[in-house]
Amino acid sequence: MKSGIHPDYHPVVFKDSSTGDAFLTRSTATSDRTIEWTDGHTYPLVQVDISSWSHPFWTGNQRVLDTAGQVEKFHRRYGKRGSK
Repeated sequence: MKSGIHPDYHPVVFKDSSTGDAFLTRSTATSDRTIEWTDGHTYPLVQVDISSWSHPFWTGNQRVLDTAGQVEKFHRRYGKRGSK
């Protein structure tokens, strides 16, 4: 790699704010917050809202949308139109 043109690539801990799970990886992300990892070293901490531990697709807890309820809500709000 050419020196001086790439961002600093370093170890970073990403922590899921909803589940509390964390993982150590390498990234160019930076943070003012730090955390002491299990290996005794201190790493920058980046909080994430969703990770594979909390994403509905990976956890199997997908929300089922109440489409009939949404249609009724639309009809209440805008009125029911006649059929053509």
